[in-house]
Amino acid sequence: MKIEALPLSGAFQISPKIHIDNRGYFFEWFNQEGFKKETGVSFQPVQFNASKSTKGVLRGMHFQVAPHAQAKLVTATKGEIQDVIIDVRKDSPTFGQHYSMILSESKKNQLYVPKGFAHGFLVLSEEAEIFYAIDNFYAPQYEDGICHDDQELKIDWLLDKNEIILSDRDKKYGAFKSAILEF
Repeated sequence: MKIEALPLSGAFQISPKIHIDNRGYFFEWFNQEGFKKETGVSFQPVQFNASKSTKGVLRGMHFQVAPHAQAKLVTATKGEIQDVIIDVRKDSPTFGQHYSMILSESKKNQLYVPKGFAHGFLVLSEEAEIFYAIDNFYAPQYEDGICHDDQELKIDWLLDKNEIILSDRDKKYGAFKSAILEF
């Protein structure tokens, strides 16, 4: 697997080496030892989640605060998404910055999202299935979020705002300035 450091401190893209032959393909989705050797990060997932959404669905920008902050490894197992992360760690050199990338079934690339990041994605294909490995359990009382269209962050979503579909919960998130940032 190829691991590439992203512009936000502690975030990585993982691109697997895909072995293709007449039977199909094989690739190693994640190798804990290799990831730690390349990044210095010990990622030990305890929960695995999957979601399915249609074009225009935007899920985010979510995070959990201490003591239930989560690191995630995210991939699109079907379709294509715009995945966005925001560094919300107050002491980070990239605090308040965001990064956007495409995760797709065809590339089989993955995004490692460290603790202290808000995370969300927008479905670009007609349908997408997303798989997440998470290093801490879901704890709704520690959940928070940031509105996807925060005026300070100015995230450039790849679909028109009229095409974006949000849950009622995601519509209620406030501005970046008002988020609880305890990691």
